[in-house]
Amino acid sequence: MFERILFIILPVLLIVLTGWLYARRHRPDMSAANKLNMDVCVPLLLFSVLAAKDFHLAEQWKMLPAALGIVLLSGLLAWPAARLLGYSPRTLLPPSMFNNCGNMGLPLALLAFGHGGFNDFVVLFVVSNLLHFTLGAVIFGQRASLKELARNPIVLATLAGFACGLASLHLPDWLLLPVKMLGDVSIPLMLFALGVRMVDVHWGGWGRSLLAGAVCPLTGLIAAAVLTPLLRLDSNQMALVFLFGALPPAVLNFLMAERYVQEPDKMASIVLVGNLVSLLFVPFGLWLGLSRALVL
Repeated sequence: MFERILFIILPVLLIVLTGWLYARRHRPDMSAANKLNMDVCVPLLLFSVLAAKDFHLAEQWKMLPAALGIVLLSGLLAWPAARLLGYSPRTLLPPSMFNNCGNMGLPLALLAFGHGGFNDFVVLFVVSNLLHFTLGAVIFGQRASLKELARNPIVLATLAGFACGLASLHLPDWLLLPVKMLGDVSIPLMLFALGVRMVDVHWGGWGRSLLAGAVCPLTGLIAAAVLTPLLRLDSNQMALVFLFGALPPAVLNFLMAERYVQEPDKMASIVLVGNLVSLLFVPFGLWLGLSRALVL
């Protein structure tokens, strides 16, 4: 079990480490690359998976309530934690509810469970991102703009992918291949960018940030333990839900905190320290999920 978890985690950590080492020497500006990834590569990745011939929403529909339940229950559990730690709920709830299911979750799901598990995890990723751009904006104190959602490439690609999948419309192989190749760029680029971001970790008040960063995986794992028996998931889906629950806060929380002027410095500290803490929680979540899968 330990060797399997190590095999899953090491490739992810090595790419993140590469980004961190490169950034320490060259300090690259990743804004253009991150925008390209979010506008082109990630949407094409989602579309290529959702519109693929081997993706069947009827087989993965239980992941929809699983993702929704973990996001909402994590927020409810984080509310009293915010009061105890002296944070505004608008600052602590988003990183507790919306985790790093893109940068870290997608590659981990692919390495741990293959393409079948990756398809299941894409549903978790899609639901989490849609909630982030809607419910997340409300938590930050803003109204969710339908106009912005209608122009968001990830939302548009998700809807197009679901429509093609439900209508059994599939792109010809000569067109699907370049779409998939561009989509496949997104995962290593996400991990590299995460490593670059790690260079800017601020250690002021690290103790409180450490506790706040741990709230996300702790509430996620508790939510996963509550929900998995209720949803009657199969063994692989149960393991994926525990992996989803164990993930650290999403980097996107910092970008949204900056945009909505909601204590961005505190948010950056929570997100970055939380991703460092993931070195403990993600292996634990994988172990917990894989152990339950083996038992079943």
